[in-house]
Amino acid sequence: MNTKVLSRRRFLTLSASGPFAASLASGLTAGLMSRSAAAEDGAPKKLSKGVIIGMLPRDLSDAEKFQLAKRCGFEGIEASPLDSLDAARRQGELARQIGTPIHSVLFGWWPPFTDTSAATIDECLKKMTNALQCAQAMQAGAVLLVPTRVTENFRYADAYKRSQDYIRRLIPVAEETRVVIAVENVWNKFLLSPLEFARYIDEFESPWVRAYFDVGNVIIYGFSQDWIRTLGKRIARIHLKDFQRNGYQWKNLLEGDVNWPEVRKSLDEIGYAGWLTAELSGGSEQALTDIAGRMDRIIAGSFG
Repeated sequence: MNTKVLSRRRFLTLSASGPFAASLASGLTAGLMSRSAAAEDGAPKKLSKGVIIGMLPRDLSDAEKFQLAKRCGFEGIEASPLDSLDAARRQGELARQIGTPIHSVLFGWWPPFTDTSAATIDECLKKMTNALQCAQAMQAGAVLLVPTRVTENFRYADAYKRSQDYIRRLIPVAEETRVVIAVENVWNKFLLSPLEFARYIDEFESPWVRAYFDVGNVIIYGFSQDWIRTLGKRIARIHLKDFQRNGYQWKNLLEGDVNWPEVRKSLDEIGYAGWLTAELSGGSEQALTDIAGRMDRIIAGSFG
């Protein structure tokens, strides 16, 4: 048994649930987060605009998609895992040549939500391992992961423990590939407060597990700027979208209930300089250009 008066793990647990939570990002965890940032040699030193590859027209070749993204004003791509690492390398090289480097890979929802069979878990770990290796081949710095969900028959405590157990098994792969496992907040009835999200990340005690914060996903039960200020340096990537509480509907950027002036201010307060990636329907060149323009306004803090 650890005989220290207050272990690091105990300190993080207590402070994440008590009055010291606001200081966590600039305190004990800052060193871990800064070490993971060193892995992303190609990370931007400013707020940069990304687009999910699925928002680009599906009938275009990769080269045409990346050219369109650049023409519309985007600076980088969030790609998907590929079955072939050689194909991933080629896609990453092509994106860089065109001027829209792949900055992250969207693995998405973690399949073994409630299925605890060893075969299912092993298969999903293999798929996530492939996603991390694809990101390395593409020279991307992060893989987005939705770690679990809570259901009527799958308890919150089980979702919490099992998802952490699975992710811990992937940390050696993240270390080897130098790619961050970026856990995203979604509508999965899990990590419902910024304090809990911060504690969840801290408990890994690894710079290779961080947060992929989605600005729009918290609007039904919170305020984006509060989450940003609490998560602080834990944030590796950010998704941008907007939501309107009245009518319960997704909206274009700057048209919902996200407090964009405060969001922009909070990003400066935590010193975030990285990728902001749109997560909307996308489509035509006109629609994509409009989205990129709205992102320019957010970055510039122009809300008049």
